[in-house]
Amino acid sequence: MPANRGVLLAFVASAAFSMKAVFVKLAYRYGVDAVLLLALRMAFSLPVLVVAAWWSGRAAATPLTRKDAGLLLFLGVVGYYLSSILDFWGLHYITAGLERLILFLYPTVVVLLSVFIFGQTISKRVLIAMAISYLGIGIAFLHDMQATGDHQGTIFGGFLVFLCMITYATYLVGNGQLVGRIGAIRLAAWTSIIASLCCLLHFMVVDRIADAFGQPWQVHACAVAMAALSTVLPIFLTAKAIQLIGASKVSIVSSIGPVVTIFFGWLFLSEAISLPQVAGAAFVLGGVMLVSSKKA
Repeated sequence: MPANRGVLLAFVASAAFSMKAVFVKLAYRYGVDAVLLLALRMAFSLPVLVVAAWWSGRAAATPLTRKDAGLLLFLGVVGYYLSSILDFWGLHYITAGLERLILFLYPTVVVLLSVFIFGQTISKRVLIAMAISYLGIGIAFLHDMQATGDHQGTIFGGFLVFLCMITYATYLVGNGQLVGRIGAIRLAAWTSIIASLCCLLHFMVVDRIADAFGQPWQVHACAVAMAALSTVLPIFLTAKAIQLIGASKVSIVSSIGPVVTIFFGWLFLSEAISLPQVAGAAFVLGGVMLVSSKKA
């Protein structure tokens, strides 16, 4: 059935995307820096993204206007490139599980941006749900600080990922203004291409090209895995899932993402799982689901 297939696609897309933090942490074990690793990820993704942009533009009934191009440039630079580099920097300091929980707060920031930009109102239920979510993040922070013993590093890394989450929420708000005109695949492909070029330019400014070829094979393997499983694959699977079951249901299924990251962080990175972390994750997931629900 199309509905069952849509749920399966959304689940696989969320799980694949949630593996990104695990691949980053694995690569960091070999001494690679964030800028080089991100450049490798984008370099491996770029050929497929270019083909996707060309293919989705062939049959598009709506040509890109200057306003569309300007918004795409903004979303690619601020919403994707800046978000990605902040995320990679933050992962130097915090666990993959905490990173995914912080990023999962993005609906709360989307709500706040909608209030300030579009003048929407916030119900009391949403305010309570947001409070629950941030209480959960506080509990998760305490767990990480106790588990790692690095209070300053955890706070700094969490701050970087929180900034990443804000820029990602900005991307989603702008995405909503454009996706109806140009389509999900076309939008995702072009913003990803712009972000990829920014990442490669950043790398060429601060590093040497030879550094990219002098890395251990494990670093390249992690970069390829991020490109294929955590970048390109989720774009296409999510777009197809939205077509089959709608964006709201895809959002609900995608809530499995933080749970997947916590599990794989424990499995591959030996990250500790404790009762406080599980409780914090439950608060975050529950609060965000309430914020995202249509009745809110």
